[in-house]
Amino acid sequence: MRLVLLGPPGAGKGTQAGVLSKNYSLMHMSTGDLLREAVKNNTDVGVQAKVFMDRGELVSDEIVARMITEKLKGADAKASGFMLDGFPRTKNQAQILEQALTDLKMPLDLVIYFKTSEATILKRLTGRRICRSCGQIFHITNIPPKTEGICDVCGGELYQRDDDKKATIKNRIKVYNEQTSELIDYYNQKKMLKEVSGDLDVGELYSVFKDIFKKAGLK
Repeated sequence: MRLVLLGPPGAGKGTQAGVLSKNYSLMHMSTGDLLREAVKNNTDVGVQAKVFMDRGELVSDEIVARMITEKLKGADAKASGFMLDGFPRTKNQAQILEQALTDLKMPLDLVIYFKTSEATILKRLTGRRICRSCGQIFHITNIPPKTEGICDVCGGELYQRDDDKKATIKNRIKVYNEQTSELIDYYNQKKMLKEVSGDLDVGELYSVFKDIFKKAGLK
């Protein structure tokens, strides 16, 4: 099974990907994680990506596609399948990815779009707190620390990232919707897009996924 997960920040893609990875033995590929890994390991593509990152620029579509392609050549992806999270974000990226997957003879099966309300996204992201010392993540509602403002793991101070503040989140949602509207239309026209509600909790959403996979004949 080969999937792309689309959705705005706070839609729950990463959380659901963890559930799907465990239950379907799928490789979860977050482009952010792949970039950090490539740079850390000083791979050829990592060196090229670092040039963009050091200049504060977005890494080019071609480099990200190459990075994904290299990862997909591994035995795990070929044997059990994969989920892409964070790429593509534009129609151009989708076309580059499509050509790369065609060359690998690993075409996509489905593209899942997490349609999520702004209220849900704000509730999830504004409640996130991170430890300044160890990086442990908490949520004031879903995963609250035992003592307010204090990390359970190391006793460090918990703080709210600027990215998780209301005004910033609203702007991120706006940018994401503008950026991906053409992409969603692209996959819709190819009859590959399935829409799910990102407002559902993890268990409810997993049941929706199981039904989608069953109807699509995927295991």
